Formats: sequence, C-alpha cells, structure tokens
Amino acid sequence: MSSNRIRLLAAGAVTAAAVTAVVSAGGPAAQAVPASGCSDVEVVFARGSGEMPGLGITGTPLVSGLSSQLEGRSVTSYAVQYAAAYDQSSAGAGATDMTEHVVEQAQACPDTQFVLGGYSQGASVTDIALGIPTTLGRGSAIPDELAPRVAAVVVFGNPLGLSRQTIEDSSELYGGKAKSYCNTGDPVCGGGANSLAHLTYASNGSVSDAAQFAAGKVSAEG
Repeated sequence: MSSNRIRLLAAGAVTAAAVTAVVSAGGPAAQAVPASGCSDVEVVFARGSGEMPGLGITGTPLVSGLSSQLEGRSVTSYAVQYAAAYDQSSAGAGATDMTEHVVEQAQACPDTQFVLGGYSQGASVTDIALGIPTTLGRGSAIPDELAPRVAAVVVFGNPLGLSRQTIEDSSELYGGKAKSYCNTGDPVCGGGANSLAHLTYASNGSVSDAAQFAAGKVSAEG
C-alpha cells in the first residue's frame, strides 16, 4: 500500500477516534443476554483504526438497528478484540480473533446465527476471516462448514475496494449474503480524497440500510 494511502487512512482513523470518543460517552446500546447464554443472532463486528475497544461508530448503531428490525428475537454482540492500529498492521490478528470467536460460539450455541462485519480496517479483518486475500495481513479464516451459520456480512469503507473488489464478487461462500458500503470520495475504499466521507456511514443511512439488509437475511435463514 502506498505511503499516501496510509496517510489518508491514518488521517481518517484519527478523526474517527475523536468521533468515537463522543459516541462512546453515551455507552453502547443495552443488549439482553438470554438465560441460556445463547442468542438467536449474534453480531460479530470489528471497529476501525484508532477507535476505542468496542463496537465503534458503525458497529454500535448496527447492533441497535438490527435489534429493532428483529423484534422478538434475541440479539447479542461481540466486539472483535484487536489493536486496530493506525498503521493498518493488525487486521490479520483481528481476523484470527473473529474466527476463533465464531468457531467457539457456534459450538456452544448450535442455533445461533451470525452477522459479521467491520468498518475500515475492521472490514479488512472481516475479509481475511472470510478467506479473502488482502494486502493488510494474514489470519485464520472461518471454516467452510460454518458458512451456513453466517446469515449476513456487512462492511463499511472496506480497503478491499482500492483493488476494485468487494466481498460480493470475491467470495463464493459469502458473496450472496454480503453488502459493502463505500461512500463517494472515501479514500479508504474508493480512492477519493474526502476523509470526511469515511466517517458518515452511521449518519447517512448506510448503517440503517445494513441493519435492514442483515435482518432480511436472518429472516430468510431463520
């Protein structure tokens, strides 16, 4: 990846971190955990570079929106544990954590469906966990036999777009249940020069649309 692109990614990450600090002050949406410890649906989401640990500025409203769309079903979430480093070097480790969590949770909760996703570098985490090669590292991929348990995949500002790829056209297993969001001018996924375009997925309707998309896939699978 070129130094110019890394600088653009870092600039967007710094701004995202500031936005996250404001959003996180209110705390994430409350999630009711079933007594069994197993929910109907679990969102596994990787935050973007520089964001504080947690679901981040897109993952938090995604979980809330999906919960509203799936009224009557239990929805829980898992925030991928990884460094989310500014230099984009931690996606591989994040993918391994995403994969290990899905494998463990799938074994413990045989009826739980998963919605996977990520924002910015977190989208690269998702790519790698789905077995899609990227330039941002290597990590463990979810075993193919668990693919039917993944109802939907949604990503925002995916660096894979710089190679003119999406999950939809890069994964035979997951392409049909995936949706990628890339704002016009976003330097991280579209090669633009508007860093602010990378920060508006939660406010421009993309996250709401993703929640509706994922809910439809869950309903189709459930």
